[in-house]
Amino acid sequence: MKKSTVSLLVIAGLLVIIIFSSISIYNKLVRYDEATQSAWGQVQNVYKRRADLIPNLVATVKGYAKHESGTLEAVIAARAKATQITVDASNLTPAKLKEYQAAQGQLSSALGKLMMIKESYPDLKANQNFLDLQAQLEGTENRITEERRKFNEVVQEYNKAVRSFPASIFAGMFGFQKKAYFEAEASAANAPQIQF
Repeated sequence: MKKSTVSLLVIAGLLVIIIFSSISIYNKLVRYDEATQSAWGQVQNVYKRRADLIPNLVATVKGYAKHESGTLEAVIAARAKATQITVDASNLTPAKLKEYQAAQGQLSSALGKLMMIKESYPDLKANQNFLDLQAQLEGTENRITEERRKFNEVVQEYNKAVRSFPASIFAGMFGFQKKAYFEAEASAANAPQIQF
């Protein structure tokens, strides 16, 4: 065999390896991106579940705590604001995620105040509808925490893939950008203050 033929075969072999490696890396990045979008969908799903429970909870509390209208109105307003803000899973920028988190944080704070009202109303504490709604809401809050944790794990895997060599070369070429994590707000460290 001629030296030029061997050289061509080596070059062709290297090109085939590079092409298949590129395809493999691209597909891996797509899988991680899809996993991130799916995890974000689950985060939004549990926030939606919470938003759906709130009108029932508010209606139950209203029957017992008519003069607590300020707290109830704050919950309703926070729910409205939280449901208006949406973040596209394919465009999870830190600023958009922070805005979403802020709205959800305000809703969490308002709900905390609403749940504290039950201490002033013994009949409300014994009302089965309220207890059922409270249990569902507490379960939903636990789901929110769990889904945010899962989302951050998936984002971590995605970001590692996007930033690792040689995938980082292909990530830049194909528009795969580092995604933002779901972070707790500074106000999350403080319990809501309730005063009657």
